[in-house]
Amino acid sequence: MTSTNTLEDNIKMLEQYIEYFPDFPKPGILYKDVLSVLSHSDGIKLLEVILKQISIKLRGKVDCVAMLETRGFIFAPILSLHLNVPCIPVSKKGNLPGPVIELPYILEYGEDILTVQLNSIIKGQKIFIVDDFLATGGTLEAASRLIEKAGGEVVQGLVLMEKLELEGRKRLNFPMISLLSE
Repeated sequence: MTSTNTLEDNIKMLEQYIEYFPDFPKPGILYKDVLSVLSHSDGIKLLEVILKQISIKLRGKVDCVAMLETRGFIFAPILSLHLNVPCIPVSKKGNLPGPVIELPYILEYGEDILTVQLNSIIKGQKIFIVDDFLATGGTLEAASRLIEKAGGEVVQGLVLMEKLELEGRKRLNFPMISLLSE
């Protein structure tokens, strides 16, 4: 693992840190735990190298990184540091202090409300949105609508893992980077 490897080679190496859990969360499902990367110091170092490589390609193209609660909070600050741009939280209602902008949205299993702090996005900012997992795309779609409502423009997204069969990417109107897929 070095920064001289290609991004694609490093992503392939990252797969060795993914743990598999059969019959979770229910029988017949093979769960790939992307957060298991964090249980290995070499996995964390490799992930940091990958995020740095992605950041290099995006320098000058984004003004801010938006991190989705809660797992996006783990990875987005690394990108923010390498891009030298601010990082803002997008969170569920009641979790951010001060005045917020809200957006209700419908999930597969119910409804929820996403929020962003009122003055965290400057009108016209180009936003890089980060989460850990892309399934149906509902949360990322709602977060991008919220960012637009706040005056920003989502120009890129990143997830660590994407469940391809659910086709969540089709709901999004911005390019996505998925490090791993299932």
